[in-house]
Amino acid sequence: MSGLCKRGVGFTSLHEALDTTTPGGRLVFHVFAALAEFIRELIVQGTNEGLDAARARGARLGRPPAMTEEQVRHARDLLAARRTPSPRSPSSSASPGTRSTTTYPS
Repeated sequence: MSGLCKRGVGFTSLHEALDTTTPGGRLVFHVFAALAEFIRELIVQGTNEGLDAARARGARLGRPPAMTEEQVRHARDLLAARRTPSPRSPSSSASPGTRSTTTYPS
């Protein structure tokens, strides 16, 4: 906002009594900005506390695994043996029900 003020650009709201071309309007604008920043920080703090509490309870966060442990072991065995089919072929999954992009070697 300060860059716009230096260029002589002001903001006047048609619905609220807010006009940044006046000292009072700039004060109200900065108070609103400070309140918005404060509320955002409270939300971030609450979110982090909730995530920490969930981790402490042992909750698993994030996307569920795409493959079971058995499918992961099977895919690793195939990759280790260099017998993994081409990811372009329809039978390229490490096991039934697994998409080829899940087991694509990186």
